Amino acid sequence: MRNRVTEQAQGKVWLIGAGPGEPDLITVRGRDLLGRADVVLYDALSHPALLECCRPDAERRNVGKRYGQRSPDQSWITSQLIELARDGKRVARLKGGDPLLFARGAEEAEALADAGIPFEIVPGISSPVATTAYAGISMTHRDLSSSVTFITGSDREGKQWSDAAWKKLATATDTICVLMGMRRIGEITAAIAGGGRAEDTPVAVIQWGARPQQRVVEGTLQNISARVREAGLTNPAIIVVGEVTQLRTKLAWYDSRPLFGQRLMVPRPAAQARTTAAAIRERAAQPVILPMIRIEAPPQPERLERAVQALGSYDWVLFTSANGVNRCADTLEGLGRDARAFGAAKVACIGPKTALALARMGIRADLVAREYVGEGLAEELERHGVGEGSRVLLLRALEAREALPELLKGAGAVVDVVPAYQTLQLDDSGQAELRAALGIGGGSARKIDVALFTSSSTVHSFADALGDATGALPPDLVLASIGPVTSGTLRERGLRVDVEAERYTVDGLLDALEAHFLARNAAP
Repeated sequence: MRNRVTEQAQGKVWLIGAGPGEPDLITVRGRDLLGRADVVLYDALSHPALLECCRPDAERRNVGKRYGQRSPDQSWITSQLIELARDGKRVARLKGGDPLLFARGAEEAEALADAGIPFEIVPGISSPVATTAYAGISMTHRDLSSSVTFITGSDREGKQWSDAAWKKLATATDTICVLMGMRRIGEITAAIAGGGRAEDTPVAVIQWGARPQQRVVEGTLQNISARVREAGLTNPAIIVVGEVTQLRTKLAWYDSRPLFGQRLMVPRPAAQARTTAAAIRERAAQPVILPMIRIEAPPQPERLERAVQALGSYDWVLFTSANGVNRCADTLEGLGRDARAFGAAKVACIGPKTALALARMGIRADLVAREYVGEGLAEELERHGVGEGSRVLLLRALEAREALPELLKGAGAVVDVVPAYQTLQLDDSGQAELRAALGIGGGSARKIDVALFTSSSTVHSFADALGDATGALPPDLVLASIGPVTSGTLRERGLRVDVEAERYTVDGLLDALEAHFLARNAAP
């Protein structure tokens, strides 16, 4: 019997199925283990957003293999798993789809077992199962198909299935699902037809399934090869042969959504963009994170420290953004204090996202403004008795509108306005990245269909970064504003407003965008 080193001494490997594309389709177990790993080795087809589940200090290694491109050798990947585990590391091997279905998971597990390395296999939603579901195709159906066969375009690397093998399969099953077969789609479909399947048998090819880039081309065994070639479809894609593909006419739910495939610019700093990006993906659109501003400490941080030390001496403490809350929390931690520093002070904020940031501090807001602007918060504070002699602390950005403090002062309150952070505009590299994403100059391929603006500061940074090039914006670029204040800034900077949210939140803005595209698509 082999002498196994204990798991505690040498670490462990988790073979995790990343699912087919949409990052939220990873299992709860897989997401949890990603957050525990010291090192993550990830495939090319695992969604980049899944890496956000990793610990900040986790090492990330791209070991993806793509046909026709220089890629890591499988033996090298396997040796890395073994060496890292022997060094005591907890290793997550993140594999697209399911780790055991037409993947190298079993080979890696065998090597780990032979080396005496503890491992765990975490199943994932396989790509053909999810891809067909997102395309509106059920691989089995009581009236159309009682059997399905999954098969790869080749039996092993460097050796293709023979025509005889495809012909034998042609009538042996109702639905045929071919993975990695795009390079030989003409030969495969001809062989299936030659094996007795009718040439008019419906076929669907699904590229980048379960992602906003998803494309579906339909045809028959006779013409599908020409159609996908004309459409320019390539791997990653699956080929589905059978009557079930006709269900797509009724069942297509993902790529029929109003924002499907639209590329939305997210102007928030990367650390704050995750929630917005997830909300965009949930609407079948693609987030393109291009921060228009950088959040940094205020120029006089000692002012913030003094204000935080004196939180309990105020009647009300006000926050107008999650940034202010986060900076307050960081300052409290740096001073060795916690939420108890607020004492008897009441806390008010603008918007649910700010209230959520407060909740993470262990503070329930006493007042959340129903209108997500300073004027709305001021009116509600006055109804709550803020007036003559009230002591109010406003923690906000260095540069902000004066409406809120001026209205409160007009009601007789004593208001201390203390910058909790400052917003800085794009540097030269950020400006170049923005122009390239908009397809302005240099022959860059455009990457944005909709520009979201979630604050006036993002508008100013956008306009300043483009300068005279604002006149070169693509005419079909949709400019979407989170509310009237931001819309006013867009117009001040000479930019149009195509969409304005009725509810001044990200979800409200996405609702307005969906209504916009529904109306546009319905127009004659």
